Order: sequence, then C-alpha cells, then structure tokens
Amino acid sequence: MPDLGISTSQFGLAVSAYAFSAGASGLCAAGFADKFDRKRMLLFFYAGFVIGTLFCGIANSYVMLLCARVITGIFGGVIGSISFAIITDIFKMEVRGRVMGFVQMAFSASQVLGIPLGLFLATYFNWHAPFLMIAAIAALVGVVIALKLKPVTAHLKGSQDKSAFQHLWHTASNPFYIRGFIATMLLATGGFMIMPFSSAFLVDNVLIPETHLSLIFLVTGVVSIFTGPLLGRLADSIGKYRLFVIGSLLSMIMVIIYTHLGPVSIWTVIVTNVFLWIGISSRMISSSALISGVPEMKDRGAYMGINSATQQVAGGVASFVAGLIVYQPAKNAPLQHFDTVGYVTACTMLITLGMMFFIERQVSRKLHVANV
Repeated sequence: MPDLGISTSQFGLAVSAYAFSAGASGLCAAGFADKFDRKRMLLFFYAGFVIGTLFCGIANSYVMLLCARVITGIFGGVIGSISFAIITDIFKMEVRGRVMGFVQMAFSASQVLGIPLGLFLATYFNWHAPFLMIAAIAALVGVVIALKLKPVTAHLKGSQDKSAFQHLWHTASNPFYIRGFIATMLLATGGFMIMPFSSAFLVDNVLIPETHLSLIFLVTGVVSIFTGPLLGRLADSIGKYRLFVIGSLLSMIMVIIYTHLGPVSIWTVIVTNVFLWIGISSRMISSSALISGVPEMKDRGAYMGINSATQQVAGGVASFVAGLIVYQPAKNAPLQHFDTVGYVTACTMLITLGMMFFIERQVSRKLHVANV
C-alpha cells in the first residue's frame, strides 16, 4: 500500500476486484462451457490469467493494478470450473474421491508454500515479485497442459442447446441440478464465516501472539497436504457419503470447541485446528466427488461454472452475515459472539447432511441406470 500510496479501502477493492470479476465471468462463460473442446477452453482462459497476472506484476499505478486484477479475475474465474469438468469427464466416480483428494492437497500446498514464499519475495524485493513469480510458474504449467493433456471432447457428442443463453438457462433451472447448487451454497458458508475472523479471534480471545499465527497455519497446512490423498482413498473405499457424515460430525464438534476457546497454549490451538481441518477436508473431498456426479456430461461445463459462481456468492454472503453477528467493542478487545458463528456454522453443516443424502441417492440411481 505505501508503494502505491493507496488507502486500506482501495487495497480492499483491488483484492475483491478479482472475486467480483471471477464470479461474473464464471456465470457468463457457463453457457459456452460445453460447446468447445475443454482443453482449448482451459488454455484460452489460462493464457488470459497468465497475462493478467503479468500485468499485475508490472503495474506502476493503482488504476493499472485494479484493471489487471479485473482481467485476471475474468479469466481466472473460469479456470476452476473447466478443470473440475475435465476431471469429471476423465475419471470415473469410483476413483473420483482420490482425485479430489489430490486436488485438495494441491490447494493446501499452494497455501503452505505460496503465502510464505510470496511474503519473502515481497519483503526482499518488492510487491511486484510475487505476481511475476506466479506468472512465470503458470506459464510453464500452461506449456505442460498444452503438450500433455489430450483433447477433451466426449461431451460434444450429445445433443446441444442452440444458444449459449438457452444452455445456461436449462442448466440453471434443472430441478436435479438446483439441489446441488443449494448444497454448494451451504458447504461454502462454514469456512467463509469462520476464517475471516480466525486470526483476530486467536490473537484477541485466545491470546496467541500474532507472530505465532504462521506456525499454526503452517502445521495445519502440512497436515492437510498429507491427509488429502488419504481421505480421497478413504472416500472411494468406504463411500463418499459415509466419509461426508464422519467429516461433518467431526467438523461440528471441533467448530464448537474452536469458537469457544479461551486463553490456551499454542499446541492446544494447533491440535484443535488440525482436527477441524481434517473434518472440513473430509467434507470437501467427499462432497466435491459426489456433486461432480450430478450433471450429465453435456452439461458439466455449465454446471461447474454456475456452481463456482454460486460458491463465491454464498461465501460473500456468509462473510457479511458473520460480520453482522461478531463485533469488537474496542481495538484489541476480545471478539463478541464468535461462539454464535460457531453454532450457525454447525447448523449449516447439519443441514448439508440431509442435502448430501438426497444427492448421493440421486447420483447412485443415475450410475445404476448407466450400468444397466
């Protein structure tokens, strides 16, 4: 912020510009997502993401940085949904749990390695360096995708809606798909309600020194890296919904414990945080695998795009609602009503147990008919 001479509100706008543009582009691109080779779609939007990130790295003014963030979000917001559509097209439901486990591992690794490395580069060079590093690594990954990934065109063999808008509407209004969208909204609420206030809660309520927060998140991230593939395999072996139930029960217990913590040792916090994230990872891996089985192949791209946009909107609403519940009487004073957020989060987890039960039955019937 000092380098660009901007305020905290301007910085917040630059950060949120990515999310806003990503959500909008994800929804707009959903209608076109099933009309082209998924590999070509991925490479097109991936190239735009790399260029946008490069522009962030060379930005020399706030306006240029803001525009670059919008460009990055427009292209980056579609990458995730296309990637999940490709995963669903390539891998059968029987092994999709372990695939989602490795995806979860990759997300955890990016948090554990990416954030400290980005802070290091920004500290010892300047704020441009992390963006340039991401652009360079992403460009190399793009080359690998172009050379190694085969065309993904099986979805083009089915009947297609005449227009992109018609395809988007048919996907968004399908009653079988709506259940999956609602489940995704509820799944997104938990993390977005707890995480924005987690650091402040640990510092002001649990009295953990701010310098020790990195250790807590580092240990949690490392554990997530190793447990992701294991939980994925477990989902395939004992059943995705069964793992979802186990993960939900563990998460509900741990989120209540976490949001009621008082002054305790850092290792108590770490153990609590680790078990909480094991529960959350179990839920996310198993639910991602189950929800991926909801759409037909010809609708997967559109479905994943709408699902991604739904998740981002739900996350924003959840953070806003949590902000209405939690308040801080004075600077550095303990957060009030954070335990209420824990109860609300636990209730949403309980509701998703019922939602995912019906989704599991829906997917099972679909697979049974396909195998008859």
